[in-house]
Amino acid sequence: MSKVRVRFAPSPTGSLHIGGARTALFNWLFARHHGGTFVLRIDDTDTERSTDVSYREILAAMRWLGLDWDEGPEKGGPYGPYLQSQRMEFYRREAARLLNEGKAYLCYCTVEELAARRKIAQAEGRPPMYDRRCRYLTPEDRTRLEKEGRQPVIRLAIPAGTTTVNDIIRGEVTFDNDTIDDFIIVKSNGMPTYNFATVVDDHFMKISHIIRAEEHLSNTPKQILVYKALGYELPAFAHVPMILAPDRSKLSKRHGATSVEEYRDEGYLPEAIINYLALLGWSPEGEEEIIPLEKMIAAFSLERVSKNAAIYDTKKLTWINGHYLREGDLDRITRLAIPFLQAKGLLPEPLPEKNYNHVKAVVAAVRDRVKTLAEVADAASYFFTEVTSYDEKGVRKYFSKPGVADLLDEAREELASLPQFTAATAEEAYRTLAERKEINTGQLFHPTRLAVTGRTMGPGLFEILELLGRETVLTRMSRAAKWIRENLT
Repeated sequence: MSKVRVRFAPSPTGSLHIGGARTALFNWLFARHHGGTFVLRIDDTDTERSTDVSYREILAAMRWLGLDWDEGPEKGGPYGPYLQSQRMEFYRREAARLLNEGKAYLCYCTVEELAARRKIAQAEGRPPMYDRRCRYLTPEDRTRLEKEGRQPVIRLAIPAGTTTVNDIIRGEVTFDNDTIDDFIIVKSNGMPTYNFATVVDDHFMKISHIIRAEEHLSNTPKQILVYKALGYELPAFAHVPMILAPDRSKLSKRHGATSVEEYRDEGYLPEAIINYLALLGWSPEGEEEIIPLEKMIAAFSLERVSKNAAIYDTKKLTWINGHYLREGDLDRITRLAIPFLQAKGLLPEPLPEKNYNHVKAVVAAVRDRVKTLAEVADAASYFFTEVTSYDEKGVRKYFSKPGVADLLDEAREELASLPQFTAATAEEAYRTLAERKEINTGQLFHPTRLAVTGRTMGPGLFEILELLGRETVLTRMSRAAKWIRENLT
């Protein structure tokens, strides 16, 4: 294979959508697998909708995901600029060449005229396509129309015949040119349209493979016609499958988060999102679903990308995220969790360094039972704030039994008398007390957990006690015993 050069070319008209991130990932993996170049280009010719905020968000999302680009904004490269708005001279020059060679023409039809003709065509049962009347204007016709003050667009003159897309994933897809309009390549304000600008840029940036979403397949014959009109060599095309919601509808807000930054803010890890997105349409050999990035790069190929739509399953993403939370470097997970703890008012901002090891120990205790960083904050809340209520089911099951308040007082006295307050000494004291009183250990463990956490589930009880510290544990047990007597007896 010749030198692989691929590109991801988002429009800065919103956040980086999860579908766009999947496209970027497949391009990135293909480039890394083949030792090629991954180019980031910003297609910002939609001046009405493009914003600098979106541009910055896209770059930030790409960096957060770890999809580093070899050429593009903030990095430069030999084929820049990498923002389309800075490449107008390329488009003007190539459009002028098409006009001079008779492969494109000026169209003076107004928006109102075009709408009226479309309406007539629909009424007569004809396709509402442009009727090409400006394709055959005489010089005198053009002069007259220009004197009327009309600002022309430039349309590509579509030849007769067919256009075939040779797609790596989908095979040969043939389109009849009669179904393709003489589409606009340059608007009346001088701005190039997508199907023209993207071809010019891909050519001059020497892009070898165009890997993009299936929804762009219908644009591809138009772009091939532009390639041929300009005399450019065709790149290879690969259209990856759509991502659909579980009900097979288009993925939207009603199905949950749809942008990379939303998932980041909900406490997902970039490596989890990358792992999950890779599985949306690509099938590596074997059944494993947790795939390290290095293995992903080594195994990736377009031949193993499916033609069929991928179904987006947030539950599976969350499960994968839980794996990376459990298995990730504890210091890194702690540093990532701290802002979530601070957002809930559980930790001060900034966090004093002397408090870090305690926070790290708490994160270590709770991370096996959570799936996101946001859940870390919820699961850890009782380590940093007072318990103000008790789980209702837990109250009925563990606090409402006769003698529980007295049992908590006895257990409290045992803990208070320990020379050293650790998980091991606390557990030994509890088991000794249960044996002495001839009761099941659960009769001690469960009420104590509810007393000190307000919950019935969580990390190991004695790990919790050590992390809370003797003073906090004794205070909470005393308060729980009092609450039981006041509310349940």
